[in-house]
Amino acid sequence: MSQPDAILDLSHDSQHTFGRPTFRELAGRGTHRAPSRLLLIDQAPGLMLEMLRRSFTTLAYRIDVARTGADGLEHALRDIPDVILLDPSLPDLSGKEVYPQLRRIDPHIPVIFATPAKTAYGAIEAMKQGAFDYLFNPIDEHQLQRVVSAALELSRRVRRKGVVVDPTPDPDADAPIVGNCPAMCELYKAIGRVAAQDIPVLITGESGTGKEVITRAICRHGSRAKAPFLALNCAAIPENLLESELFSHEKGAFTGADSRRMGKFEQCNGGTLFLDEIGDMPLSLQAKMLRILQDQSFERIGGDEIIRTDVRLIAATHRDLKNWSATEKFRPDLYYRLGVFTIDLPPLRDRGDDLPLLVRHYLRRFNRELGREVREIDPEAMVRLSGYSWPGNIRELQSVLKQALLQACGPTLLPNHLPGPLQSSGGSLAASSSAEEIANVDTFLRKCVGADEGDQYAQAHRWLDCLLLTRVMEVTGGNQQKAARRLGIARQTLRRRLQELGIHPTYRVESDGYDPA
Repeated sequence: MSQPDAILDLSHDSQHTFGRPTFRELAGRGTHRAPSRLLLIDQAPGLMLEMLRRSFTTLAYRIDVARTGADGLEHALRDIPDVILLDPSLPDLSGKEVYPQLRRIDPHIPVIFATPAKTAYGAIEAMKQGAFDYLFNPIDEHQLQRVVSAALELSRRVRRKGVVVDPTPDPDADAPIVGNCPAMCELYKAIGRVAAQDIPVLITGESGTGKEVITRAICRHGSRAKAPFLALNCAAIPENLLESELFSHEKGAFTGADSRRMGKFEQCNGGTLFLDEIGDMPLSLQAKMLRILQDQSFERIGGDEIIRTDVRLIAATHRDLKNWSATEKFRPDLYYRLGVFTIDLPPLRDRGDDLPLLVRHYLRRFNRELGREVREIDPEAMVRLSGYSWPGNIRELQSVLKQALLQACGPTLLPNHLPGPLQSSGGSLAASSSAEEIANVDTFLRKCVGADEGDQYAQAHRWLDCLLLTRVMEVTGGNQQKAARRLGIARQTLRRRLQELGIHPTYRVESDGYDPA
């Protein structure tokens, strides 16, 4: 079989072969860009090498071949490749032995395992150690081309400057709250004002904003810091059990009450009780709550003894209790008793420059928890994180970063590691723009004006439309009617423009699907 044009094969059993470049290839040499280097470590490289040569046939690629593990390590040390394809079954060293040595040479190199065996154990172990991919026999040529191309793109991205995640210990790693935007600074002052005061506190805010975290911060800085702390979600417990869970019951009080049971107000005597989602508490229990807030006493279910307790109550809700009390869904007198001091948590989308700070903070934490070593964030990945509306707030951010870390196979977090809602970059035009251009409008405009093309006005407007419409569709959760209303244009105009730009709406994913950290 004849060698394809423009391939350099540096295997020990083949001669250096240079094909005749095409006119297009010669024209591209003005940049003097070094070819992408593929290293195939395989004791019998025949079929794999042939497929690689067919798929990567220009002077932009160079293929090296090593038939042993030792030879492959020598190649990698001498001339660091962009992508490595590794056969797990080598004559001298196993792929399991070679792989960690390759990681020590350069942890940025994507390593693809390619094996004739279909064993689950080998694939599990390789992916566990951080391999980019694992290909089983028979290897499909299109799949090989797709995987290697993705690995080359990964290699290209990780070698450009990213947003650094400082690997040194974070002094705020154990801090209850992270953030320094104006809204968070006001929040810290509010916690300081109320922490030492033995009064009820009502914490409001959207789901996932960290209401329990704020509660624990109040406790930590209050006089009951070393006393019991208990938390209960009122929406998670059926009404017939919630009363017993809070106020205790006597033996025989109801069917199944085989013994006396202490509820949260007895267990937490002297400490702090956090009632989450108190807006979902049944009206029948709200009268009892009012009494215990007034005189710190209650009666067990099925008993007539008055129980005295000393509990500081902190309640939280994502509902507007003032409106709920006006519509008789919540007792107004209980609302006023709870709302002596109210703290309203800002949603993540309103926290300005806190997002990069939070991303770096959680990546450091999750690196430790998940055994990962992600030290950088690709600029485009950070742009996508910053441009997302975060309907699930901090809880959703934590889940997204955990999912991304589980997908990552190197030291850099890339856009394709992000889960579904953040995968879309807003059509072909946005995808072709670099992250630096997206992050810096002035850079793009200078580049556009400096070009020789005669359609700079249309190009700039198209680029801006692509960014604007993508962001609006994200904020509205893919709802074209809402997006058109925000933009002040007809829905038909928006639909036509989305089709022209190749933008596919990203529909909002409910935050309840994410696991809280």
